[in-house]
Amino acid sequence: MPSGSRSDLTEPPFYLPQFEQAYRYIIDEYLVQPRETAIFIPCAVRKPYSQSPSHKLFHGMFHDVFPDHGRYHVVIFGTCGTVPAELELMYPYAHYHYMLGNVKDQRIKDDFLRIETQRLIGYLEKTRFTYEKRIAYCIGIFRAAMEAATAETKIPVEIYPTRPVIEKLYDADCPFPEGSLSMQEYLDEFRAALIRVRDA
Repeated sequence: MPSGSRSDLTEPPFYLPQFEQAYRYIIDEYLVQPRETAIFIPCAVRKPYSQSPSHKLFHGMFHDVFPDHGRYHVVIFGTCGTVPAELELMYPYAHYHYMLGNVKDQRIKDDFLRIETQRLIGYLEKTRFTYEKRIAYCIGIFRAAMEAATAETKIPVEIYPTRPVIEKLYDADCPFPEGSLSMQEYLDEFRAALIRVRDA
């Protein structure tokens, strides 16, 4: 397992060898326990991820919807790669500071999409028989990577918010036109989807 204590990893993490090493550990060695439902959520700027305002909001929803917490497994993905949530303190996942949303260089965005799609493909293939159902909550380039990975693997993942809801809230004048996953209409649709998945 990768180890270390550095806290100044500020380069795009998807390029760094520490993140490839950690990803390979997860894919090649880490045993993901079988669960009924996998819930994929994006990484966060604040570390550990679970202490970020958005993840606190998401986890509160998961706890409300799933009284039996053993039914689901949270997987974090994005600039970090693809990380089971219980490994959030593992180096280098709690030791970097990077926000893709601030990047203007299209080459870096294209590289991220390519690298993250491949890492999601690897994780989906590794866990093909680990989960019965999969649901993801993501927008923007994170969503594009998830869509590409599911298309490549043919492993179904329900992705929210849906495009009609995104289009309804889209604001071309905003720095982030699709808004934030903390927006109430996105959250309401995701909660309803989680309930459907729970009760299916």
